Amino acid sequence: MRMCSLIAVLTFCCSSILSAAELDFIRVSADGKSFVTAEAQKPFVPWGFNYDHNREGQLLEDYWSTDWKQVEQDFAEMKQLGANVVRIHIQFGKFMSAVDKPREEALQKLSELLQLAERTGLYLDLTGLGCYHKQDVPAWYDQLTDQERWQAQVVFWKAVAKQCAQSPAIFCYDLMNEPVVHAGKKKGTDWLGPGFGGKHFVQRITLSPDERSRPEIAAAWIKTLVEAIRQEDSRHLITVGMVPWSLDHPGLRSGFVPDKVSQHLDFICVHLYPESGKVDEAMETLKGFDIGKPLVIEETFPLKSSPQEFEEFLIKSRKHADGWIGFYWGQTLPEYKSEKSIAAALMAGWLEFFTENGSKFKGKAE
Repeated sequence: MRMCSLIAVLTFCCSSILSAAELDFIRVSADGKSFVTAEAQKPFVPWGFNYDHNREGQLLEDYWSTDWKQVEQDFAEMKQLGANVVRIHIQFGKFMSAVDKPREEALQKLSELLQLAERTGLYLDLTGLGCYHKQDVPAWYDQLTDQERWQAQVVFWKAVAKQCAQSPAIFCYDLMNEPVVHAGKKKGTDWLGPGFGGKHFVQRITLSPDERSRPEIAAAWIKTLVEAIRQEDSRHLITVGMVPWSLDHPGLRSGFVPDKVSQHLDFICVHLYPESGKVDEAMETLKGFDIGKPLVIEETFPLKSSPQEFEEFLIKSRKHADGWIGFYWGQTLPEYKSEKSIAAALMAGWLEFFTENGSKFKGKAE
């Protein structure tokens, strides 16, 4: 039994009223370069976790109706580790039963998650339109034209924004995880990019050739979804999770060039995993996303580097970044330490760094 988890849950439940009262809506600062709380105008630095799946690899919607206690325990543990933001990934197919029909039961469960976040004192980076498990993507969704698919995404985001509009627990809406614009003169055949670990994290927003430039298409898509959200929610921040190859450099590009598509975004997010021997290169990439708006490293982890190089990157990244979000998968630090594997040791090292350095990165925010 995860006794420490149960104790944590009881502790946070007892202080739930205080935690909820302490949450304040988050805004971009007056100079446009960082985040502050709306009422007190205190600095706010996102420091948290991607809660994208549990230890079995299940997505949140796969277990939040059958094992809610696990979700409560995980939120309590993330708070104990020092997080103030949790990135949640919700799937299009779990929230939409038809092109114009949101699933009411999923929206109600989302409300329960908001209440849990409020009680625990955690903000949510709510990332939508997920199609991570290809088998869960509705066939009718894949058969839509580009514009029809955009319209279905409008319905999704309007429903989600309406459900979340009044909650102070929303840090931001992330329109999509790692979107790309179709490239080439021939029609594409698959909305999803290659799989990684059984999941598809990259998603195309178009499949058809278009006379407009790729950044123009990306900007139009962002504008369409932002306007839809703003019809229901005028307060919460909006961003999109960009791949590092979004920069306008030779080679592979997503079409989401930061300084060309971000007019309607409140801040910039990049997913950046430094590679061994290339910390300076990662810093140059990060610099390319620093375009005058707050910048959050929304995904990072020592996936391709040594723990030492990863820590070096994080420390150096403070020059440009205004927030950091790593990973947490429902397993505690003591549990990782008790395992005898390289993967467990890597995760234990990351969680120790996260806990020990939170105050340094969050600065005066808390």
